[in-house]
Amino acid sequence: MEAVKFTAVAIDSEINLDKISEYFGSSRKYKWEEPLVLQEKQLAGTVEDPAGKKAYIFYFGAVVFINHDNREVLNVVKLLKKIDRNLNPAVPLQFTEEYRLEIDPEQEPTISYDHMTTPAPKDRYLEILATVLAKSAALERIEADTAELLDEIEDVIDLLEKGHFSLRDEKLAKMSAKILGFKYSTLSYIMLLDKPDITWNDEELEYMFSELSKVFELGERFEKIKIKTETLLDITEVFTSLAHAKRGTRLEWIVIILIFFEIVFSLLDKFVF
Repeated sequence: MEAVKFTAVAIDSEINLDKISEYFGSSRKYKWEEPLVLQEKQLAGTVEDPAGKKAYIFYFGAVVFINHDNREVLNVVKLLKKIDRNLNPAVPLQFTEEYRLEIDPEQEPTISYDHMTTPAPKDRYLEILATVLAKSAALERIEADTAELLDEIEDVIDLLEKGHFSLRDEKLAKMSAKILGFKYSTLSYIMLLDKPDITWNDEELEYMFSELSKVFELGERFEKIKIKTETLLDITEVFTSLAHAKRGTRLEWIVIILIFFEIVFSLLDKFVF
């Protein structure tokens, strides 16, 4: 029985595929929905033995490695970050997914949470698996960022309960931008609700993509992120209202103080001078 190892890593929110492609001598311009595939020829020099190895690079910041060990994954990621200077320079690979494709002619096709079995190898299977794993790893990164922002907002709520509110407009704007970024990433960049083009005319691939999406709970995780981002936006709207109210109260006190001094100066001018 032959086995193919998949390792998906989310390294950033976006990768410039055109720049990566240009580095490897191609002038091809990539569309959002198609990955850039590094074959054995492109991987030579970065991995010791590139035979039987590939790397699928997705514009939404995820890379899926075929038959790479951990050291080879790190080497390729370092190369990509060297080519695209806009990528996060941090090397640790925090958001990963692993899967296994087993080729067994005597077994019926099966799909489980950690491996898939098929009687014959097909390149199209690799692309479908890579796409689902890439989306799952990218989702994991967004889930972590959302949780971090929720913790940050929880700290502000704790201060509110104590009667304190010191959130500046700049901080509010950054929070709102992050939340909207999560919604934009999941819908437009990762395109969780969209099927790969190769599934439209192939029922087998469409079924495979659908089942794998269920295994990795892409739909459920998307809905959870959607609910969280909507809740976060509601909370930031409350924070914005409080900030405006606080600013309005401050302005009212400034006006009252100015009026008070104007009255005092008028009285002094009338009775003293």
